[in-house]
Amino acid sequence: MNKIQGIHHITCMTANPQQNLDFYTQVLGQRFVKRTVNFDDPSTYHFYYGDNVGSPGTIMTFFPWAHIAKGRRGNGETLAIAYAIHPNSVNWWQKWLIKHNIEHSLETRFNQQVVLFADPEEMVIELVANVDQPVPAHWENGPIPAEHALQAFHGVTLGVDDAMPTAALLVGSFGYELVGQEGNRVRYQGAGGFGQFIDLLVRPGHPRGRLGAGSVHHVAFRTVDDSEQLEYLNALHAAGYPATNVKDRQYFHSIYFREPNGTLFEVATDAPGFLYDEPVESLGSELKLPPWLEQHREKIESMVPTIHLDSYA
Repeated sequence: MNKIQGIHHITCMTANPQQNLDFYTQVLGQRFVKRTVNFDDPSTYHFYYGDNVGSPGTIMTFFPWAHIAKGRRGNGETLAIAYAIHPNSVNWWQKWLIKHNIEHSLETRFNQQVVLFADPEEMVIELVANVDQPVPAHWENGPIPAEHALQAFHGVTLGVDDAMPTAALLVGSFGYELVGQEGNRVRYQGAGGFGQFIDLLVRPGHPRGRLGAGSVHHVAFRTVDDSEQLEYLNALHAAGYPATNVKDRQYFHSIYFREPNGTLFEVATDAPGFLYDEPVESLGSELKLPPWLEQHREKIESMVPTIHLDSYA
């Protein structure tokens, strides 16, 4: 069984689909690569953003639940999402955020500059000045020049009461390695090319988070295919983690479980990918439904809100 190949995607929650669409495409420069529905709740959309083709390691997804209450960050959840940028892009991104009236700060962490800001629902985004790592597939029609574009995920920060149980999972089951510590922040690195860093922010007794708008719902890790995913499922069960059976998510297959401090984890396959049901030229332009929901299309389309793609196309 190979080591986990970094982060596959990160799924979050929003109460405002149009605002969310505009921010992630027009400010962060991510392509809207898929518009489908939450397969467990088809009355709501499931948005996918990423590079030009939706490469694993670039995908941020959102469940737009209208009128959902605002989330509260705390232990047992993801506190921040980090993208990698070229070291020469730090100043460019600061000017870009100022242009869009977005407050930000700059700090140094593990000898790397980090630009910190929040999305419209106060979800924390970090841009980490990483070694030169080209964007997997740059969205040329987007607003960000290729040399300054978000490269892929750098990693995530998890709030934990105790680092040891989560570290045991990362090292023992996923193949991560401890690579550094600064104060109460402990960093682990995976074997993959993108999204390979997991920071544990250790805060004993800190209140638990509450899911809502601006919260991260879960973090998905990459595995190559169904057979390797089955190996992980068996290994997780053997290690005492109650992972679910495999779920068909149309563009990948998934298993889910909670790590010891409470954050929901997923292990997702790279295949079949986002070109499964539409060509690269028209990704995200139509509502895509899996075969088992297609018969309910008319009802579903009447329930989900209208969104405008003019600003993104």
